[in-house]
Order: sequence, then C-alpha cells, then structure tokens
Amino acid sequence: MDHGPVGKADLELARTPPPRERADAARNRAKVLAAAADLFARQGVESVSMDAVAAAAGVGKGTLFRRFGDKAGLAAALLDERERELQDAILTGPSPLGPGKPGESAEPSARIRAFVDAYLDYVLDHLSLVRMSETASPGARYRIGAYRFWHRHLTILLDAPDGEAVAHTLMAALGAEHLTAMVEAVGVDRTRAAVHTLFAMRA
Repeated sequence: MDHGPVGKADLELARTPPPRERADAARNRAKVLAAAADLFARQGVESVSMDAVAAAAGVGKGTLFRRFGDKAGLAAALLDERERELQDAILTGPSPLGPGKPGESAEPSARIRAFVDAYLDYVLDHLSLVRMSETASPGARYRIGAYRFWHRHLTILLDAPDGEAVAHTLMAALGAEHLTAMVEAVGVDRTRAAVHTLFAMRA
C-alpha cells in the first residue's frame, strides 16, 4: 500500500516542527549540541554531566537547563537531525524505504523491511543517546514526536484490522532499552535477525 497524499499528510502532521528561534539562540544551541556530542563521544553519555556540557559550550548552566530541561532533552535534541533525515527518506526518498518515483509501488512488506533496516541503523549507531531520551521518565519514549511518526508510518503500511495497536506492539521491539539488552545478550547480528523475523511474521 502506498502512502498516497492522505497518508503522507498524516505523517507530516506527526512530525515535530523544528524550533523557531532568534539567531543568537540558534548559535548557542549549535554550540551546546556540538559540545555535548564531543563529550558524549569521548567520555560516554552516562559519564557526562550537564555542568560539563555548559562549561564546554561556554554557556550558563541555567541557560542549558532552561533550553533542554535535562540530559535526556539534550540527547533528544542531538538525535533530532538524524531522525529528520530518516523521516525525509521515508516521505520522499527512493523506494523501498520511501515512495520512490511517481508510478513506483513497492510492496508494503518491502517497505516495512526497509524501515526496520534503516531504523536499526539509526538506533544502533546512537544507542546510548536513544536509550537516554526514551527512558528519562516513565513513558518518555511515547511522548517523543519521532515515536508518533514511526508508529503512524507502520500503521499505514500494515493496513490491517486494529493496525494502530499492532504497530505499537511491533515498535516495542525497537525500543532502545530492549535493543540494549538484546545486543548485550546475543550480539548485533542476531538482534537484527530476530527483529526482522518478528516484523516478517506480521508484515
């Protein structure tokens, strides 16, 4: 099933719009994100404090907390660009991840498999950050705008009775906490294969 104009419009509505900000605020945001990315890469997400990020970025700690809330908010902001790239590929990119050129029509099962591959690439490359953004507080994962997009995309592709509930169930296998435990227990390759098996059973 192709998304079509209605499905695409639904997905666009599920996206979180980028922040609108003054030029100086945008510069400070870029400095903070660059400093955080560098510290996280060198020291590990868990070892870096908000104080350290503020000092490295040259901004006040109060400014940092007002802007991002906590380290989970900072993690979500760092992930935002990569999420938008994946969302753009789903909305307008080549088939089978995206709709492809006019007249192209990949099977829903092929599009679901392409989504799972691309999503796993994204999550496994940023596992610590995604895990932090999803587990900062109870239910944090489901309040993230990106989750609504991934869930809606799957619901449309499944085109099944109660597809909304089925999509939530399948998305549970892509949670960063779950993937972290799987990777530690069975390794990346077996984790990817198991997730694909689960999705193939339903797709």
